[in-house]
Amino acid sequence: MKNKAVFPGSFDPITTGHENIVRRAAVLFDEIIVAIGSNSSKNNMFSIELREKWLKEVFKDLPNVTIKAYSGLTMDFARENEARFLLRGVRNGGDFEYERTIAQMTKYMDKDLETVILFTDPEHAAINSTVVREILKNNGDVKQFVPEAIRTDF
Repeated sequence: MKNKAVFPGSFDPITTGHENIVRRAAVLFDEIIVAIGSNSSKNNMFSIELREKWLKEVFKDLPNVTIKAYSGLTMDFARENEARFLLRGVRNGGDFEYERTIAQMTKYMDKDLETVILFTDPEHAAINSTVVREILKNNGDVKQFVPEAIRTDF
C-alpha cells in the first residue's frame, strides 16, 4: 500500500512556508496531493485556476506531488483519493492548537486517517497567506514570501 498524503489548504497565494512543508514531506511519502480547498469562510483573492497553475509550476520538479482542487470535507477527499495521511504545516503555537483540534476531530470521524504535522523551518514561521494578501492589497512587494517559481507573477 502506498503512503499517500493530502496537504490541504487554500494556497491563496502559496507561500514559501507551504513550499517548505511539501518539499520536506516529499521524501516521506510515496505521493502527496496538494489539495486546493474551497473554504466558505474565506474570501479568496485568486481564482482556483490560477492557484492550481502556480502550484503545478512550483512543484513541477517533484514527480510524486500532484495538484487537485476539491470542496467538502478534507477527510472525504482523502478517502476518495485513497490517502491514509493528512499533512499539515505548523508555524507557531496558535497553529499547533488549531491543527491539534482538527486532527482530533478527524480521528474521531475517521480512525484510519492519520494527521502528520511538520513544523515549518524557522525562516518561514512568520509568513502566512493572509498577511501576503494584505501586503498585496496595499501595493507592497511580496516576492520574498512566495516561491521563486512564481515571483514574476507579483
